[in-house]
Amino acid sequence: MPPRAGRHAVWPDRIRPEVIAAVQACGIEHPWAHQARVAEHALDGDSVVVATGTASGKSLAYLVPVLSTLLDGSEAANGRGATTLYLAPTKALAADQQRAVRELARPLGTAVRPAVYDGDTPVEEREWVRQYANYVLTNPDMLHRGILPSHPRWSSFLRALKYVVIDECHTYRGVFGSHVAQVLRRLRRLCARYGASPVFLLASATAAEPSAAAGRLTGLPVVEVADDASPRGELVFALWEPPLTELHGERGAPVRRTATAETADLLTDLTLQGVRSVAFVRSRRGAELISVIAQERLAEIDRPLARRVAAYRGGYLPEERRALERALHSGELLGLAATTALELGVDVSGLDAVVISGYPGTRASLWQQAGRAGRSGQGALAVLVARDDPLDTFLVHHPEALFDRPVESTVLDPDNPYVLAPHLCAAAAELPLTEEDVDLFGPACADLLPQLEAAKLLRRRTRAWHWTRRERAADLTDIRGEGGRPVQIVESGTGRLLGTVDEAASHTAVHEGAVHLHQGRTYLVRSLDLDDSVALVEEANPPYTTVARDTTAISVLETDVTVPWGDGRLCYGSVEVTNQVVSFLRRRVITGEVLGETKLDLPPRTLRTRAVWWTVTEDQLDEARINPEILGGALHAAEHASIGMLPLFATCDRWDIGGVSIPLHPDTLLPTVFVYDGHPGGAGFAERAFHTARSWLTATREAIASCECDAGCPSCIQSPKCGNGNDPLHKRGAVRLLTVLLKGAPEEPEEEAPEEAPAAP
Repeated sequence: MPPRAGRHAVWPDRIRPEVIAAVQACGIEHPWAHQARVAEHALDGDSVVVATGTASGKSLAYLVPVLSTLLDGSEAANGRGATTLYLAPTKALAADQQRAVRELARPLGTAVRPAVYDGDTPVEEREWVRQYANYVLTNPDMLHRGILPSHPRWSSFLRALKYVVIDECHTYRGVFGSHVAQVLRRLRRLCARYGASPVFLLASATAAEPSAAAGRLTGLPVVEVADDASPRGELVFALWEPPLTELHGERGAPVRRTATAETADLLTDLTLQGVRSVAFVRSRRGAELISVIAQERLAEIDRPLARRVAAYRGGYLPEERRALERALHSGELLGLAATTALELGVDVSGLDAVVISGYPGTRASLWQQAGRAGRSGQGALAVLVARDDPLDTFLVHHPEALFDRPVESTVLDPDNPYVLAPHLCAAAAELPLTEEDVDLFGPACADLLPQLEAAKLLRRRTRAWHWTRRERAADLTDIRGEGGRPVQIVESGTGRLLGTVDEAASHTAVHEGAVHLHQGRTYLVRSLDLDDSVALVEEANPPYTTVARDTTAISVLETDVTVPWGDGRLCYGSVEVTNQVVSFLRRRVITGEVLGETKLDLPPRTLRTRAVWWTVTEDQLDEARINPEILGGALHAAEHASIGMLPLFATCDRWDIGGVSIPLHPDTLLPTVFVYDGHPGGAGFAERAFHTARSWLTATREAIASCECDAGCPSCIQSPKCGNGNDPLHKRGAVRLLTVLLKGAPEEPEEEAPEEAPAAP
């Protein structure tokens, strides 16, 4: 990617001179045009989204009007002065922004009082934040659970609220984004109660149709500023496919060297050359593993250098995260293997290279991660290391799918009843709901209120609905869609708490016998107590990693839309999925070779969600030369590959979605392939698949057909999470089946149509 040239601009006249002086005191002599436009809109009272590249000065764009207003005590009648609420998707980003605000506001004295308010904030500091801070940095989780339910204690802050800053707004997608959209509507409702109508300032380096996405998120009209006038050094982007090894995996399939091993080698080489680098990894375990391998290899060459590489991921204790962030900023750390917990906007100036271990699921995330390098204006390197996966293999052989296409539109559905219902309860607990609130929460609100009343969650008195229970309504839902009580990971010998894992992920991550990595140390899970939400581990050094396997059954609850595809049918609707983790594989660390499988006895989990599915007829099977012996394998292979390819068309990754293929499904009475959202009520991914089905399944067929293997491999039809051990699979049968199915596919409507924003309430 060539360098980005910048165009100078001047600030609008209405910006206070002392704010300009503060900006210039930080070494910024010439602001950019997009920064001036954002400031002008904000000071005019328009909600605005700035959608420019990484390191383009978005923070400064929204901070100038914020700081200008905070300096003007006349904005609030209570004498406290105007206030600003900053929302970040991660604690690391909020902490990083607090440092930036303090640096920028230092010349302004005590007029700007920033403070972080999240789960790590000590209890003794929280009252000071509520009473005196005028720039509060938090996250949507804390807003949902802590600030809104306690709004009387925040009344002076909310009454004076002038701006709400939503950073990295592209991350609010799917179920998480839908929850955050309703949290923001609750915030707007309480602000109105206190006489405030804050302006929303949103920022994202990677967003398609940013004003529409911001409008869906906030429920307000939002002005878009997307002209990037900032300079940037050249970014060299490499696509790296690991070589095939002499080893063989399941069903004799050839095995590539793992992306984990390749990434660890690259991180080692970059560290040896003194190149400041971050390796982004999709899983917590992968981040730990890459750092361990790099440390071991560096220790063989230069032992002190090994201490300058570490891992960073969610699930660490707060003090561990803060220490790693300080070491990264100071330059003490030279190489870091990190999950997406460090992807978002954290300023690591001076970073020279980024290694991305496996396609992160969306082009938005890919460019977000690549943009971490070169933030000081220098040239930089980004490397995407392909996993043995259909989508990764497709992308390294079709780079135009990455470089010639825009980032995805944000998919979220605030009207999802599984999302909306608990927020209506939370809103009623904060302040009784009235008829006037129905428009604010969306068209589904009117139908849900009587249902909540019938369930005895709400009670109607005169013209308002009231929360009826003693427990906190905000505890009805986890806005990240994880749900359940986090499972604590405890060292059995000492009782030391190592970290936590989400309840939904515990069956696959900390089942009995699982390998767990933490800060470079390897542990084996000895027991998982689901009743007490505790996994006991002990330190060990096994020569393998573990991968959970599950089985899935699915039933159709309701078919919303059916489209003829020749003799076949494409459908979209509601389904019920029953899933059970049944075993785990042990794989050799470097090669990925399967060493064995162990059975597990864990309870099944049931999910009601949304799905897309397609059926084929006997005549189509005859045309595709699919006999009963290979039918199951052809369907199964097509299912695996289509799940692997869907992230190219929807803002998800393969772990957000699931699938089932059945030669004769009892509800359709035909051979059927299902792909479903892995979240209660759906997340919009299956709907996106339905609307782009022709393009999606065409790419799926091409990915299978172009793979160089003979009978199927992880690069085309094998899945890393298949509960049936990738058996049966039939590669050629899948190609023929998809070819016949696609012959009857109708033309797709405009691609943007499924994602157009509804009218803002």
